[in-house]
Amino acid sequence: MPQQLRPLIILFAVLIAGLIVTRQLLVPKSFGEYGHYRGKAEEENATRDVAYAGYQACADCHEEIFEARENSRHSGVACETCHGPAAKHVDDPFESKPKIPHTRDFCPLCHGYNASRPSGFPQIIAERHNPGKPCMSCHDPHNPQLPSAPTECAACHRDIYNVKMLSHHASLDCTQCHDVPKEHLTSPELVKAKKPRERTKCGQCHAKDADSPKSIPRIDMETHGHRYKCWDCHYPHYPEASL
Repeated sequence: MPQQLRPLIILFAVLIAGLIVTRQLLVPKSFGEYGHYRGKAEEENATRDVAYAGYQACADCHEEIFEARENSRHSGVACETCHGPAAKHVDDPFESKPKIPHTRDFCPLCHGYNASRPSGFPQIIAERHNPGKPCMSCHDPHNPQLPSAPTECAACHRDIYNVKMLSHHASLDCTQCHDVPKEHLTSPELVKAKKPRERTKCGQCHAKDADSPKSIPRIDMETHGHRYKCWDCHYPHYPEASL
């Protein structure tokens, strides 16, 4: 056996022995009994006090509020998501009261700007959006209609807006490229804004015979890119030239 292999074999032997000893000492005996978790976990959880009442218990007493929420954009948000566990409140409504989140740091948990959230999901930058004003002073949390329709696309498409503002397209209105129905501003999930489908949209500014400022890059629409769409090579919100 080559001399340099002996330390490696000893090291692997020590590691394997350590794993076996660790498993015996630290891994619960019930682990793997029913799958990749502790078999005793279910029994332990069953001994805990019930904390959540479930949405139906809320509906039994707060019917009007429940119906308003069911027909709103918050229909998929459980009551106890915002008000906390309510089992004690159901058992004794006068002794235990559910919490009502009045502070501005609660709603941004879902509606604070985060680029990973779906495009079109209402988002704000809390420090700039009506600073110091409670969210509920403008929005009914059980039926969160906007007090007024957004006038800027950045209200919902903050991530795209931030990119565009650093590009050569910063001065362009979104509606110059997108057909935005009025209903999209109040029902963005039901009525979608339309994206350009043809190369001629970009050609309005970038074709060699376009009636646009001379400083704008021009191309021959017949030969440039051939059968490809412009956005196959250029990201419209940050249209740097592709090499």
